[in-house]
Amino acid sequence: MTTIGALPRTAAVDLKFQLSIDKFLFFRIGDGALPNVGGTTPAVSFNVSAAIPAQPTTPVSGSNTGVNWSGGAPSFTVTPSGNVLPVEVRSNGGQVSLRAAVTTPLTSGSATIPMSDVGVTSSDAALPAPAIPATGTGTAVNVTGGGSGAYNSLVTLRSANWTFSLASGNYAAGVYNGQVTFTASTP
Repeated sequence: MTTIGALPRTAAVDLKFQLSIDKFLFFRIGDGALPNVGGTTPAVSFNVSAAIPAQPTTPVSGSNTGVNWSGGAPSFTVTPSGNVLPVEVRSNGGQVSLRAAVTTPLTSGSATIPMSDVGVTSSDAALPAPAIPATGTGTAVNVTGGGSGAYNSLVTLRSANWTFSLASGNYAAGVYNGQVTFTASTP
């Protein structure tokens, strides 16, 4: 008589998996939301007004108005408009770096103000604002990975408000226009 062994109770089969995940990078300043940025280029403006010292007489506003002026230096007041902009960065491509580059100098046509006189700060240290250089391309800053809704530190989901300011200074009268390009990059 022949005896056959007991049948196995488990069986194993290997199955291999392969995932291909495309890299993406989304960067927005101003209006819009993923997957589309806004349709307009955001704009920040400043009005710089001078005030003549009120000694010995308070000057009267207007053109061609005589003023008994002490000769003291005028003071300047900077009034911003539209200077707080929402910013958003999303990426799965690793470390995100941001930098600012002066595309068009801040000029009135006859005078130029260094673009570095425009400052920018962020409401969130994890999404820092890069310094605006006087001319050319500035130094990069790194965005901290992770964020609200991120699955892990390799995915970046950050948003903040950037506030732009203008340093008080003695500027020649005129309307100055310029442009800065902010760039996000991954390795």
